[in-house]
Amino acid sequence: MAKTRAGDEELRRACEPAVGGEQVVAAVRVAKTRIILGKAGRFGRNMAKPRVLALTTTRPSKGQNPKALLHVLKYSSGGVLEPAKLYKLRHLTKIEVVPNDNSGCTFMLGFDNLRSQSVAPPQWTMRNIDDRNRLLLSVLNVCKEILGRLPKVVGIDVVEMALWAKENIPTVNSEVKAQDGLATAVITPKISQVTVERELVSQAEEEDMEALLGTYVMGIGEAEAFSERLKRELLALEAANVHSVLESEPLIQEVLNGLDAVSVSVEDMDEWLRIFNVKLRHMREDIESIESRNNKLEMQSVNDQALIQELDKLLERLRIPSEFAAALTGGSFDEARMLKNVEACEWLTGAISSLEAPKLDPRYANMRAVREKRAELEKLKITFVRRASEFLRNYFASLVDFMISDKSYFSQRGQLKRPDHADLRYKCRTYARLLQHLKSLDKNCLGPLRKAYCHSLNLLLRREAREFANELRASTKASRNPAAWLEASAGSSQSLNNTDTSTVSEAYAKMLTIFIPLLVDESSFFAHFMCFDVPALVPPGGPTSGKKGVMDGDDVIDDDLGIMDPDGNDIELNDISSELGALNEALQELLDGIQEDFYAVVDWAYKIDPLRCISMHGITERYLSGQKADAAGFVRKLLDDLESRISMQFNKFVDEACHQIERNERNVRQMGVLSYIPRFATLATRMEQYIQGQSRDLVDQAYTKLVNIMFSTLEKIAQAEPKFADIILLENYAAFQNSLYDLANVVPTLAKFYHQASEAYEQACTRHINMVIYIQFERLFQFHRKIEDLMYTITPEEIPFQLGLSKMDLRKMLKSSLSGVDKSINAMYRKMQKNLTSEELLPSLWDKCKKEFLDKYESFVQLVGKIYPNEAIASIVEMKELLASM
Repeated sequence: MAKTRAGDEELRRACEPAVGGEQVVAAVRVAKTRIILGKAGRFGRNMAKPRVLALTTTRPSKGQNPKALLHVLKYSSGGVLEPAKLYKLRHLTKIEVVPNDNSGCTFMLGFDNLRSQSVAPPQWTMRNIDDRNRLLLSVLNVCKEILGRLPKVVGIDVVEMALWAKENIPTVNSEVKAQDGLATAVITPKISQVTVERELVSQAEEEDMEALLGTYVMGIGEAEAFSERLKRELLALEAANVHSVLESEPLIQEVLNGLDAVSVSVEDMDEWLRIFNVKLRHMREDIESIESRNNKLEMQSVNDQALIQELDKLLERLRIPSEFAAALTGGSFDEARMLKNVEACEWLTGAISSLEAPKLDPRYANMRAVREKRAELEKLKITFVRRASEFLRNYFASLVDFMISDKSYFSQRGQLKRPDHADLRYKCRTYARLLQHLKSLDKNCLGPLRKAYCHSLNLLLRREAREFANELRASTKASRNPAAWLEASAGSSQSLNNTDTSTVSEAYAKMLTIFIPLLVDESSFFAHFMCFDVPALVPPGGPTSGKKGVMDGDDVIDDDLGIMDPDGNDIELNDISSELGALNEALQELLDGIQEDFYAVVDWAYKIDPLRCISMHGITERYLSGQKADAAGFVRKLLDDLESRISMQFNKFVDEACHQIERNERNVRQMGVLSYIPRFATLATRMEQYIQGQSRDLVDQAYTKLVNIMFSTLEKIAQAEPKFADIILLENYAAFQNSLYDLANVVPTLAKFYHQASEAYEQACTRHINMVIYIQFERLFQFHRKIEDLMYTITPEEIPFQLGLSKMDLRKMLKSSLSGVDKSINAMYRKMQKNLTSEELLPSLWDKCKKEFLDKYESFVQLVGKIYPNEAIASIVEMKELLASM
């Protein structure tokens, strides 16, 4: 190693604790800097940090590789060295001296395992060139000895470095090959070799040069004389060489003769080779011709084999199995033979599709055998479709005829029979797959089959509905309630229409409960069974036929046919719309006529109790809200028609009630509370009891129509008796409020009419009270009115001088009006008592009369005190005491 100083030895010893006791080969104090990008794109350096670079090596146990490490140590706050960073020399790839540093003391170490190659590595600055060379030589030697390779050295003056090493380090030089292939000087302390990038003179070459210079007795400084002498000797050697060539001419001649002989032999050989080449070319052409014919034969053989295989496949397609031909043309359609028939249909469908594009190559389509076989398959298809369609039409009719002929299927006297189509559907489900294949073979054949099925099943459904409805009406016991709820000639409202008719609405609900799910299930089954391409027919979880099986009493109706579309094609929206249209038309034909039996039940219930239309309307609305599937389109239409018919019947009852109310105005004289006022309260109470579900709107519309007719009729009756009009109005409006007080608190529509009646009652009371007061105190309040009219045109001081309004006139009027005021007030009370028929209204009406009189009298007293300040008049306090004592 380099000559060391005492300070270097101390530094190495100080580094050993920091590196974990490893052998420190070299330790040098350095300053660490890093290139950073400054403002305006300029490079700058950050602050230099003092560090110590320590090179260590380890000699592990046998079987392990030695390690060389470069430690970066920093000074702690106590001046003790501690580890800062660690580099492994096996990753060292380059040593580069920074060109910007003229001193040459700054260099960079390039490692191939840095995490970010985009960040500039740190720069190390030595105190002097000696420290730099000592550290670099130590690194190179360790790399050579331990790793067996050297890093790339860039930017170092190798001559200077070699001279430094020669002066400071005892070396043994040897010659090695540099990267560019030229001989380079290698500085080897002890045994190691160091390769640098610049050319150096090896030790052996240097010794040869010294020996050469010693031969010519010249010093190392006589280079020009030495060069001139070497040139002269080179010219002399070249001249001697030419002379020797001229002396060897005979030998050259012999060589030329030999070359001529050889040339002749070569030409003969070339001629023979051309001859052989022609023969070989002919042989090659023959061989190529043979190989071409052989390849063609092989290709023809392969093509023939492929053609045979293709023809075998085509023949297999064209072959009609005998068992399938027998089943398609004359086989039985019994349940035991259905599996064979379905297999034959599947084969026929596949055979027809295999003879059409894209399954069949278009080049085969016009072959006569293919055309003949396609025509034969078409005949088979037509024959089978005709036979199967005829069988199914007869089968549907026979099934329904058998059920109709057996009376145990229907309701009988004293026994309501729930329709059960489980056995019918089970038998039909046997032929479901056959219908699927018939659809794939000939879609047009389904039309007549659907009509036949609808016609047959329609007979069964109408018979079941008719028998069930008849027995339902016969078994329901309910007394008929009269429809004349508001008739003036009817009996007492307390005993009218108290018969319980709940069995009527229960019978209607039972009719719907039994038949609506049945009709929905039949619609769903029909859509599946007859292969309509529609989406889910019944919403999952629906109230009538949801899920896969529907609980119908103790039986489970399973509409899942267990079949799929054989083609498996997606259904377009246009196809769905057309299919839905065809399905709804078929359902109309399937279920048409059954609505008449439902109408009969509604009409029967209306005749027994018209108010039961309210509960039937709610029941119908509840079922209608659950029917949302397209397959149940006719069922929704049936429920809509039932709802319309119930509404029509109920409106008929309301119209009749209106006519009953209007007939009251044709009576001779109407006094007191009209009969339809309390009757309406009873009617409204009963209607509220019957409301179910969505029937509130129906009842509110009836309330609106009835109350409007009641009020308008009341106004007409009052106008017919002008003398008692206000009494009639206030008594009837009061009776309306009293009878509907409880209902108005819970029914918004009746509350609206309650407030309307309250306002009309107040207005009628005010008019009647004013009339009674003016009858007894007419002169008093006429005098008051004259004074008020004149105050708009003249001042109060001028009024006592007007005609009829003097103080004398005032005294006469007071004497005539107030001399017997207690008698006049008694007369007012008797007048009210005489005209009122409802005595319970008299106390409240008399209180209103006294209050109104006191208000008017107080206004009169204030006006007289302002116009006639010195006139004596009974005070308002005296009048209050007088009224209170009576």
